[in-house]
Amino acid sequence: MTATAPEAHPAGPQVRPAPTAPVGRRERKKRQTRDALVDAAFRLFAEKGFDATTVDEIAEAVEVSSRTFFRYFASKEDVALTFQEEQHHALMRMVAERYTDEPILTALRRIAVDTTRAAERGEMGFAPARFRCLLDLTADSDTLMAGSLELTQKKQAELTRLIAERMGTDPDTDLRPHVVAAAAVSAFHAAAEAMRSPKMGYEQISDAVDDAFAVLEQGLNFPPEAK
Repeated sequence: MTATAPEAHPAGPQVRPAPTAPVGRRERKKRQTRDALVDAAFRLFAEKGFDATTVDEIAEAVEVSSRTFFRYFASKEDVALTFQEEQHHALMRMVAERYTDEPILTALRRIAVDTTRAAERGEMGFAPARFRCLLDLTADSDTLMAGSLELTQKKQAELTRLIAERMGTDPDTDLRPHVVAAAAVSAFHAAAEAMRSPKMGYEQISDAVDDAFAVLEQGLNFPPEAK
């Protein structure tokens, strides 16, 4: 499936890392430990698979105790989904910064494609191999898939609020921002499913995301099959 790409908007907000404030030595040490746990986890996930990897193995790889692991993460699912959290924050930041003169689905499509392509290219601090690993892990593990869906559902309320702000409406009294947010989330899920289907022919999830949002823009009231 090939969709028509939206016209480029002149020089607008770019995909970029969020600004970070200076941190002290203790905070740097904690961040280093957390990053080391994530690195070790993804290395083990790639080697053994998500379900076969244990918390003890992740902790041992960093030479810390499992008790230390649980100071940073609630579970190994929490570790695996750190990437999804990072992508969500980048997407939310871009929604807040994006031009307000664009139709909402057009804006969301551009933002979704931009953040996904940034991850594929290794921009914004995203490691492409880790991004691909998470896609594969989620496809192979029902447990991780459930965790991913739960995380997405929790973040949907924030997306609804930002969409309502762009539309100049109140999400407590207007159903439309809720529908738009749910549709955007569904587009991501549909793109991930398309990547798991060889017959779809997608090699990059950003292309599947682009096409999924194009379907939303074009409308879903498809006619019945001709008989």
